[in-house]
Amino acid sequence: RRGHEVKVFTMLWEGDLEEFANNNNFSLQIIPPSGMSNHKKCYNYYSKLNEFLTKESFDLIVGFNRMPGLDLYYCADVCFKYDVNMRKSSLFKLTPRYKVYAAFEEAVFSSKSKTSILALSHIQKRIYMQEYNIPKERFFDVPAGIDKDKIRNALTDENRQVFRKELGLGEDSNMLLMIGSDFKRKGVARTIHAIASLPDDLRTKTELYILGKGKVKPMMKLATSLGIASCVHFQGGVGNVPDYLAASDLLIHPALAENTGNAIVEALIAGTPVIATDNCGYAFHIEEACAGSVVPGEGFQQGLLNVAIKSHLLLNKSELAKLSQNAINYSDKVDFYSRPKVIADIIDLLANLNK
Repeated sequence: RRGHEVKVFTMLWEGDLEEFANNNNFSLQIIPPSGMSNHKKCYNYYSKLNEFLTKESFDLIVGFNRMPGLDLYYCADVCFKYDVNMRKSSLFKLTPRYKVYAAFEEAVFSSKSKTSILALSHIQKRIYMQEYNIPKERFFDVPAGIDKDKIRNALTDENRQVFRKELGLGEDSNMLLMIGSDFKRKGVARTIHAIASLPDDLRTKTELYILGKGKVKPMMKLATSLGIASCVHFQGGVGNVPDYLAASDLLIHPALAENTGNAIVEALIAGTPVIATDNCGYAFHIEEACAGSVVPGEGFQQGLLNVAIKSHLLLNKSELAKLSQNAINYSDKVDFYSRPKVIADIIDLLANLNK
C-alpha cells in the first residue's frame, strides 16, 4: 500500500498463494534447495540467490536468514557464535557446518558490515553487541507482533470447556502446554522429566500437549522410559493455537536457547500463567506481569523446574485466578502487537534512503 514492489525469494513456501496471484506489487521466486545437509542447502541457496540479486536493482534487501549482502536482517535467531562457545566443543569449529554458519553470521554482524538489524530480543541484542562489537546505531528495536483479538476471542468459558472435552480432559485435569518447533531446543525433554517427578496424585491428572514440528520419536521414547507416555501428546503444527491456550492451565517453555519466545507472550495475552527459563528473550515479561515463574537457563537445574511446576499445580483456584488476571492486565498495558507496522516503517525509511 506504500507503493513498493515486493519480491520474495525462498527455498520453500507453505500456504496458499492465491491471495498474491493478482497482486502486481508482489512476486515470489522459489529456489529449491540442493545438498544433503542443512548447511550445504543454505550455502547453495545463497549462491543461487546471489545470481538473481546481481541481475536486478533493489532499493532494499531484507533477510530472514543470515547471509552476505543484506541491507536489513530480521534477527529471529540466537547468536550462533555465542551458542557454539557455550554448548559445543572446540572441535565443532572444524566442521563444515560451523564454517558456513559462522561465515554467514559474520557477514551480517561484523564491524565491516553495514547491515541494519531488527532486534526482537534485548538479551540477544546485548550478546550480538558483545560478540561482534556492534554499535547500537545499527539496531532497530521492534516489539512483538501477536494478534491479540484472535487469542482473546477464543477465551470464553464455553470454548474452554468444549475444547477440553474434545481433548478428553476432565474437570480436575491439569493441562500443560508447550508451543514451538525443534523440541530439543524448546526443552520438551526437561518438561517430560518434570512431569515424571510429580507426586502420583498430581501426575495421574496432568496431561502435556505439545504443538509444533520436531523429532517426536526420541521424546516419546523418553516419556515411555519414565512411565508417562500416556499423558504426553504431540499435536503437530496446528492452526487453532488460541483454542489450546484457552483450554490450558499452564504454559511451559524451558528452552535451552530462545531469541524471544512468542509462546510466552501469547500465553500472557490468553491469561495463561507461564514457567520459562530466563534465557528466553521474553521471559522477563513473566516476572513483570507476576504471572508465573522463571528458572535459570544457564546452569539449568532440573530440580528447580520440577519444583516450579509442582508448586503451580498445587495453587488453589483463587491464586490461579490472580495469576491469570495479572497476565491479562499486563498484556493490556504492554505493546505486544505493533511489530508489522513498526517494521514496515523501518523498511520504508531505509528503502527511501537507498534510492
